Amino acid sequence: MEDGQSKHTISSRLQAVKQKSGKSYNQIAEETGLTNVYVAQLLKRQAQLKPETAPKLRAALPELPEELLHEMMKPPLRSYDPNLIQEPTVYRLNEAVMHFGESIKEIINEEFGDGIMSAIDFYCSVDKVKGVDRKDRVVVTLDGKYLPYSEQKSEHMVSRLRLQ
Repeated sequence: MEDGQSKHTISSRLQAVKQKSGKSYNQIAEETGLTNVYVAQLLKRQAQLKPETAPKLRAALPELPEELLHEMMKPPLRSYDPNLIQEPTVYRLNEAVMHFGESIKEIINEEFGDGIMSAIDFYCSVDKVKGVDRKDRVVVTLDGKYLPYSEQKSEHMVSRLRLQ
């Protein structure tokens, strides 16, 4: 597993490849069939590149060295710098979730029942649209699988089944 320093180094090298390509996250996403946020996650070493997607990423970023491509296929150290919250965009996203979170939770429970939205079986994208006032607006889509809480019946416990 990579440590924080090597993750930063690899991520910096990946960002340099993207920069050199002159392509946006949206362009790379279109060429690979991934979401724009997932492409960013890959290049920040926050997601694992799947072998079937590697050729598409290589085609989108021909300057991507083979060794980095292989590094991207290893499970990443999914972490973040605790100081990231000080970055204004990240702070505002956190603020929006904290402000609207309780209401979102209530609607999830009302529509689906007692459960949560997965952040593992999850898709995220960022889009630019024009508002009714014709000004630019940011649309962040969080698309997660619903996971119901299970009733914890002792008869369903694997360890209990083994003991019998």
